[in-house]
Amino acid sequence: MTDLLKTSLSRRTVLQAATVGVAGVSPALRSVVYAAGSDAPEKKEVKIGFIPLTDCASVVMASVLGIDQKYGVKIIPTKEASWAGVRDKLVNGELDFAHSLYGLIYGVHLGLAGPKKDMAVLMTLNHNGQAITLSKKLADKGAVDGASLAKLMQTDKREYTFAQTFPTGTHAMWLYYWMAANGINPMKDAKVITVPPPQMVANMRVGNMDGYCVGEPWGHRAIIDGIGVTAMTTQDIWKDHPEKVLGTTAEFVQKNPNTARAVTAAIIEAGKWIDAGLQNKNKMAETIADKSYVNTSVDAINQRILGRYQDGMGKTWDDPNHMKFFADGAVNFPYLSDGMWFLTQHKRWGLLKDHPDYLAVAKQINQIDIYKQAASAAKAPVPKDVMRTSKLMDGVVWDGKDPKKYAESFKIKA
Repeated sequence: MTDLLKTSLSRRTVLQAATVGVAGVSPALRSVVYAAGSDAPEKKEVKIGFIPLTDCASVVMASVLGIDQKYGVKIIPTKEASWAGVRDKLVNGELDFAHSLYGLIYGVHLGLAGPKKDMAVLMTLNHNGQAITLSKKLADKGAVDGASLAKLMQTDKREYTFAQTFPTGTHAMWLYYWMAANGINPMKDAKVITVPPPQMVANMRVGNMDGYCVGEPWGHRAIIDGIGVTAMTTQDIWKDHPEKVLGTTAEFVQKNPNTARAVTAAIIEAGKWIDAGLQNKNKMAETIADKSYVNTSVDAINQRILGRYQDGMGKTWDDPNHMKFFADGAVNFPYLSDGMWFLTQHKRWGLLKDHPDYLAVAKQINQIDIYKQAASAAKAPVPKDVMRTSKLMDGVVWDGKDPKKYAESFKIKA
């Protein structure tokens, strides 16, 4: 026991601490032990897997800018080829953490997406910034949005193929929600395939799919290359929707709570840095465009990160609801209702056979306490409520209060 700890406690408290030991210290003493230096990260160097997407930026910048070292850890960003690869390496311990799809972590926890393992969400990495792209061939036939796509599919009968990035992931859920809101049943009226994000553009170029949903820069890349059009941004499906998360296994958090806290704090601070202004966003775009990260041109990243959108058909607009990494602290909190929403959609589309205990699952996965401690360290505000209310594109409100009723309420489902 340190001199600092001894002098800050009464003789009786010291005896209590000596009896239980620092590791098993009673709740009343935890704050003192924490202050005495026992909050040092258990693991000093951590591997964080990422997929080449704009929203890996806060993980990458936490490492590149050295923000991680301020919190006593060294982040090694590790480029991965597919979300299935991220899943496997998280589960077998090759990766400590990952830039991950929200629904991937939930899917693995429930055994819906390959191996079953208890998982953890430490923070939300970003809101918004994904898109649904339709091929130029479809656009030339008049299918430029959901309504015109539904009309074309009725009149020009054939098999239509659309791609998402992982069966339980965010892109699958945005694609299905958008199609269903326009009267298209993604399970019956189309063929849906899984394609890794960086391979979307190449697959559309050779005609393997009619449309896809993916994160940037692969929506804007299709516009630059003249092979696709933006039919809908995901922020127009759900304004300020949760997107990628910092995911790990429950076992890692249990064994390394201080490491989990330190890494989360570093990435919160990196997100704050990105959102601090134009200069930082441009530096971020230049950094992650490099072949070791996203491997694309800077102009594929730096337009939509500033909310400057083109649809590939001559329309341009400024979108205030573009990709955000911090937004004055509104982005990163792992709301229980956000996790529960993905479960309602997994049930809607038949990935879950029965209704789970929605709230209990979200409480198991989303590490609210660790997030609050990390946010305090990074000087980020924390909301009062663990739930939030949102209205989606079809006017349906999600507030997490009756998830079973919400999941059953959709006319189009599996």
